[in-house]
Amino acid sequence: MPAVAIIGAQWGDEGKGKVVDLFTEEAEMVARYAGGANAGHTLYLGNTKVVMRLVPSGVLRPGVKCVLGQGMVVDPLALDQELRELLAHGRDAGGDILVSERAHLVLPYHKVVDELREKDPGLSIGTTKRGIGPAYEDKVGRRGIQAQTIRYPGQFRAAVDRARKAWAPTVAALGGELASVEAMLEPLQGALDRLLPMLGDASRAVNDALKAGKRVLLEGAQGTLLDVDHGTYPFVTSSSSTAGGACTGLGLGPRKIRRVVGVTKAYTTRVGGGPFPTELNDAIGQRIRANGGEFGSVTGRPRRCGWLDLPALRYAAQVNGMDGLALTKLDVLTGFSELRVCVAYDTPEGRTLDLPDLGEGFQGTPVYVSLPGWSSPISGARRLEDLPPEARRYLDFIEEQIDLPFDLISVGPHREETIIKVAPFPS
Repeated sequence: MPAVAIIGAQWGDEGKGKVVDLFTEEAEMVARYAGGANAGHTLYLGNTKVVMRLVPSGVLRPGVKCVLGQGMVVDPLALDQELRELLAHGRDAGGDILVSERAHLVLPYHKVVDELREKDPGLSIGTTKRGIGPAYEDKVGRRGIQAQTIRYPGQFRAAVDRARKAWAPTVAALGGELASVEAMLEPLQGALDRLLPMLGDASRAVNDALKAGKRVLLEGAQGTLLDVDHGTYPFVTSSSSTAGGACTGLGLGPRKIRRVVGVTKAYTTRVGGGPFPTELNDAIGQRIRANGGEFGSVTGRPRRCGWLDLPALRYAAQVNGMDGLALTKLDVLTGFSELRVCVAYDTPEGRTLDLPDLGEGFQGTPVYVSLPGWSSPISGARRLEDLPPEARRYLDFIEEQIDLPFDLISVGPHREETIIKVAPFPS
């Protein structure tokens, strides 16, 4: 039984958490492969909002094994806090979680560096200040600390000491100061003790599950346009958030992935700095933000909002090899008399259906098509036929332009407020 991958098709925050949560109704394992506590997935237990930052969204379903892959960077304190929050909601999830022993740790000095850089106008790119970038810098600089190192306290302390010394000149140059090794590690000890029994071989666990015929869901974090290789560099995350990252981040062969589903909002949002050609810096953008509750689930920052960008969506479909789309927050557009969709770009070289390079020299202009909106509430729709004709036309237009079908359409934040067209694990 090959795996199914759920990938963000925009700049993150597409509503992947709800999609994964719905698909886990049929899954037996959910594995996340990239990013860290900078990626928040908002879920609902009844009417209670729960935000997961590290643990895969399948954690709300008892018996579903949740795997944090080696492509992730794991903050022990953040993971411990999530587990405590779940316990407060009646979900004791520790026994259902496996953390890759090869995943790298986010430690206090990573957060210090991240915060200091964000305070410098010349260095800030709008990160979440969770230490993700510096942790990945340590990983590729071959001075990172894998989670399995905590099995050997002396070796772990020595590794932290070496990393602290390596970062000290950078921190001093940024006007900061690092605490001693002892001062950094003492608050971590309880979280590290609870992390230890969760460590294991994530690659073997995922491959063994697939070999046994189990249904495995691969959960993406952030979005395609934030991928370190394929996104709007340098305003990107520090990991591989595209479908290819699932292979490297979990130790999984590409032929093990049967289907790739891209998640997109019915409009576009972005958090932090970087290009955003269809952004609406007006009352319409503010209205979309208010209607959609567009504030970061991790930071609380207001998200930048704009019309749906189809060239960007085509690009995401291309680099991920998407088989279908899951559209979220269609209900947010209810009440708009007119909806606009970017279908192409006018550039100095001419009009293109492709997403242009959005680097510093970008001179393109979005080309829009207008479609009629609808006024009737749609959160009660469970079939396409229940939607207003204008909403169905909006969906049809996107499918025609992208040449991909919708697997799922979300018409509200709760599980039941969903139209499912294709089963999560089609036979």
